[in-house]
Amino acid sequence: MNQDSINLIERYYAAFNSADMDTFLNLLTDDVIHDINQGKREIGKEAFTQFMACMNYNYKEQLVDMVIMATADGKRAAAEFVVLGEYIKSDEGLPAANGQTYRLPAGAFFEIRDNKVARITNYYNLQDWIAQVSH
Repeated sequence: MNQDSINLIERYYAAFNSADMDTFLNLLTDDVIHDINQGKREIGKEAFTQFMACMNYNYKEQLVDMVIMATADGKRAAAEFVVLGEYIKSDEGLPAANGQTYRLPAGAFFEIRDNKVARITNYYNLQDWIAQVSH
């Protein structure tokens, strides 16, 4: 496993958990590819910045129980974790928000270039999340 890539992903998620969006976004390449869970592919740091602004407006999340792996050459990495969240503002096309909490297993796959995240693909069970916030 490539420790530099593992350290990069650790910094990425530490910035996420501390809501340090400047550090978080500076760990991305300008042409970052973002594969949204059960959604579309977006390209570019500007699109990712807009996505995160929406996420931070609608949700309050912390990622725990993190396990990070990387290939020997450091070009790819993966993370498995649990999302502890609160649904604070209703998101378009989803159930109404009223402060529901959720616990959701999730994972992410990364491509790494020049010690930055060049692609992130997120996975979680959307139907599980919907069931948790619909009660």
